[in-house]
Amino acid sequence: MNVPEQIQKYIDSQPEPKRSDMLELHHFILEIMPACKLWFLDGKNSEHKTVSNPNIGYGSHHIKYANGTTKAFYQIGQSANTTGISVYLMGIQDKNYLAQTYGKELGKASLSGYCIKFKTLKDINMNILEAAIRYDIENQNDTGELV
Repeated sequence: MNVPEQIQKYIDSQPEPKRSDMLELHHFILEIMPACKLWFLDGKNSEHKTVSNPNIGYGSHHIKYANGTTKAFYQIGQSANTTGISVYLMGIQDKNYLAQTYGKELGKASLSGYCIKFKTLKDINMNILEAAIRYDIENQNDTGELV
């Protein structure tokens, strides 16, 4: 099964209204990043043990670890969680930036250093979500560090 098929199968496996919201969000991100690399991570480690929720990824960059090693990874991601959907902005280095810049205008969402969690798309301002995604895309280089 190729990556687009894995993504579709994952989205289709979600209950409504999460399924429709994830599909809409998938198309929304693809409009912002039309030629991006697509990723699907099933949430399992090398021993096939579940270690996270499955993730859909968009784009590509390198994460730089404290020990100096790097790893190719997606730039923007989405995942179903127990209460809704998570959007990951992997290039944001300042762990306070999301909340300080977008928190008041985003809507009913919780924000961490690189993650936006919300119950449904109708709970958030899509223009503000787009601004946060575009910020992440435009303000990092390929090492995962801010330019």
